[in-house]
Amino acid sequence: MNFFNRLLTAATLGAGLATAGIAVPQSLAADQFIVVQSTTSTQNSGLLDAILPQFSETSGIEVRVVAVGTGQALKNAANGDGDVLLVHAKPAEEKFIADGNGVERFDVMYNDFVIVGPEADPAGIKGMNDAKAALTKIAESKASFASRGDDSGTHKKEKALWQMAGITPTDASGSWYRETGSGMGATLNVAAGMDAYTITDRATWLAFENKANLKVLTEGDDNLFNQYGVILVNPEKHPNVKTEAGQAFIDWLTGENGQKAIAAYKVGGEQLFFPNAQSSASN
Repeated sequence: MNFFNRLLTAATLGAGLATAGIAVPQSLAADQFIVVQSTTSTQNSGLLDAILPQFSETSGIEVRVVAVGTGQALKNAANGDGDVLLVHAKPAEEKFIADGNGVERFDVMYNDFVIVGPEADPAGIKGMNDAKAALTKIAESKASFASRGDDSGTHKKEKALWQMAGITPTDASGSWYRETGSGMGATLNVAAGMDAYTITDRATWLAFENKANLKVLTEGDDNLFNQYGVILVNPEKHPNVKTEAGQAFIDWLTGENGQKAIAAYKVGGEQLFFPNAQSSASN
C-alpha cells in the first residue's frame, strides 16, 4: 500500500505502539501527520520513499513531503507552512534560525556534488578535482552550462563556486549559460538534451536514469561537500506547528534507527547518503 495512503486510526495507533512498547503522547496519536519542507534531491533520489515508511510504522505519524528547492523550502517554512525543514544549505539554515524561524539545527547526513557534462567534454574538465578551475574552463570555452537557477541548495552551491572562481555567469545568461528554473531531475534532462555541463548532487545523479551522453567529469573537491540539516519550525512564531510529532521525527531521523535507514539506502549497489548526526534526543 502506498505510504501516503496508509493512515492509522488513533485506536489502532495506540494499540500498536503499546504492543511495541513505545510510549507516545495522546496528542501525537491525534495528530497523525506532519508536513516536511524538503528538497528535490531527497525526493528525486528515492531516499524519502525508502525511509519514511519505517518511521511511520514505528510512530504512526504520516510524513507529507513538500519537495522544492532549498530556497523555496526555507521561505515556505518561514511562513509557517510546515512542521520540519530538511534541506542542504547550512548558511541559509543558520540564518533561518537566527531570524527566529527555527528552533535548532541538526546535521543529518552528507554526500557531495559533482560536475557532469557531455562525454565529448569540450571544456576539457575530465578528471579534474578542482571545481573552481573546472568552471573557469567551462566559462572560457563558452561551453553550454545548465543551471538550476532556482535558489535551491544546489544552485546556492553553484553560485558560491562561480564567485570563488571570480566569474559572473549570469552575464552570459541565454547564451552558453542557461537557467532552467527547475528541479535537479529536470535540469539534468535539459543538460542531457543539449549536451551541457551542470552541477548535481551525487544522489540524484545516481538515481537519474536519462543520463544519455552525460558523465561525471569533476569530483573530489572539498568545496563540493554537501551537508543536510533538519530543523523544527519555531512553534512560538507559528502555533500551528506540531511540535511533539515534528520533534519525534527529528529524534528518529538523527537517532540510531533513522541513521541506519539512511545508510542502508542504495541505488545500483551504491550508497547515496552518509549519516553523520549526533542524536537530537541526546542534546
